[in-house]
Amino acid sequence: MNPIVLFIIAITCVVSYVGLNNINIFEKYKFNVSAINNRKEYIRLISSAFLHADFMHLLFNMLSLYFFQGAVTMYFGTVGFIIIYFGSLILGNLFSLMIYKNQPWYSAIGASGAVSGIIFASIAMAPNEISVNFLPGWIFGTLYFGYSVYMMLNPKQWDNLGHSAHLGGAFFGLVYSVVMHPQLALSNVYFLGVMSLPLAYLAYQIFVKKKIG
Repeated sequence: MNPIVLFIIAITCVVSYVGLNNINIFEKYKFNVSAINNRKEYIRLISSAFLHADFMHLLFNMLSLYFFQGAVTMYFGTVGFIIIYFGSLILGNLFSLMIYKNQPWYSAIGASGAVSGIIFASIAMAPNEISVNFLPGWIFGTLYFGYSVYMMLNPKQWDNLGHSAHLGGAFFGLVYSVVMHPQLALSNVYFLGVMSLPLAYLAYQIFVKKKIG
């Protein structure tokens, strides 16, 4: 595994563990609309990705990152991986900030936006070469986004995960892939299209139906 990827996974696990055992750190660095807009605590746009709701949430995100990082580092290199990971993370959280701007209480945590960008970028390059639990990568990606969209449109009181960040993160990963390797990405447009269906439905609910925000 690329050392940078390993470092990101390691530091995310350490910070998540600390956050789960220290409520002050968890509250200080989680994504929160009021803290970002009113107190200008922009560090939360990045720091929230290193916090997770529980060990299952952390494991799911880090395993997803592990399965999909190989294709990204192969086709885009270490620098490309860093650009996609943090670009998707930031754009995903900015998207959340935009749609929840009128809900100052809204908070979220998790690396969902960053991982979404990595998943889309890897599927754009190698949709069938990746498998997760015997599922082709693009099918896993479709289920991953389908679940996130369902949870976002049917919020639970106990759910504090950053589902909305998936849309912005996936968008960044997709656009970066098309810009860097347009022919290869477009040759896999069928797989990307299927995986985009849940996100397209989410965009419809947000921008047309106005059900969120």
